[in-house]
Amino acid sequence: MELIVNGETLKTTGDGFLVDLNDWNKQLAVKIASLNGLELSSQHWEIIYFIRKYYQQFKHLPNARGFTKAIRKEFGEEKGNSRYLHKLFPEGPLKYACKIAGLPKPPTCL
Repeated sequence: MELIVNGETLKTTGDGFLVDLNDWNKQLAVKIASLNGLELSSQHWEIIYFIRKYYQQFKHLPNARGFTKAIRKEFGEEKGNSRYLHKLFPEGPLKYACKIAGLPKPPTCL
């Protein structure tokens, strides 16, 4: 599959995840979010940048429970819970945060 952003053609998987995470930028994130019915707010960006940093640091993605726990550790109880995360990413917080952040599909996501 391919995604065209600003005239540039980028390769994606069948599920719409970037093949090369180095292709990621903010405009691409906005496009992917839009294609998935989301308009990004500062709260979304906080989670997107967090999961990118997590992946760069640990070289893997957490499972959904680990994702929520890591967010709780970083941002506190108010944001580190599934209710808050599902408000931001209703179709699946970990899966869609990773997709918009230009990261691989988490191994635990269907």
